[in-house]
Amino acid sequence: MNQNVPELTLNDGLKVPAIGLGTYSLKGEEGVKAMAAAMDAGYRLIDTAFNYENEGAVGKAIKRSSVAREELLICSKLPGRRHAYKEALVTIEESLYRADLDYYDLYLIHWPNPKQDVYVEAWQAMIEAKKRGYIRSIGVSNFLPEHIDRLIKETGAAPSLNQVELHPFFDQAYQRKKDGEHGIVTESWSPLGRGNDIVQDEQIVRIAEAHGKTGAQVILRWHTQLGAIPIPKSGSLQHQKENLDIFDFELTAEEMDVISSFSREDGRLWGQDPSTYEEF
Repeated sequence: MNQNVPELTLNDGLKVPAIGLGTYSLKGEEGVKAMAAAMDAGYRLIDTAFNYENEGAVGKAIKRSSVAREELLICSKLPGRRHAYKEALVTIEESLYRADLDYYDLYLIHWPNPKQDVYVEAWQAMIEAKKRGYIRSIGVSNFLPEHIDRLIKETGAAPSLNQVELHPFFDQAYQRKKDGEHGIVTESWSPLGRGNDIVQDEQIVRIAEAHGKTGAQVILRWHTQLGAIPIPKSGSLQHQKENLDIFDFELTAEEMDVISSFSREDGRLWGQDPSTYEEF
């Protein structure tokens, strides 16, 4: 399957594929099968989290797939209830034990939880975990520009990646610009928005037909042309393959603008504003 996935280089030198597999809700034996099939189909970047409760399934899928561990980039995330320094380090160790891995390629702070105000301490633990060889590259998820500025100011270390809600209804133009100023790559969770609403829109369908692609493929291509890394979740091998098959065409500037025109200021679909939302 499509092995021609371009790579982006993070600010610490780690090379990351331009698309990954989201694994939220892929659990148990079915989840293992779906994730192993995705790896065999060409996915190299696999995104999980401590709170998804499927790190073990990810580890099992790695062993079951035909792909060598060294060729994969496995990402997990630190939950909000484990931001305190010592707890964060123990949690990262537990994440590794769950997946039966020696290291994670990427590890992110899942949410800043600013009301608790312990995310700088969590970041200091991540820096230490990287020194210990637990993690190759450290980043954040759902961090607003002010949270990232504070991390850099207080620790001197910029995240390599920021995973945020990003889809045509919420294109995160300001966030992407601010991330870019620090050399931080933006990664898109929920890249297709909520299910099939957008992929069936007339304007999207028209663009898709012009390229002989599906609406989902067109939207994922939009992400990559914005410089963001989409991580669509799919348990279906057919959809997994389709989602990977987006690098043999290019959207015009006009088509990019059409897709971006769906974006609005309050475009979050899940009501999770990082300035107030708390995840434990």
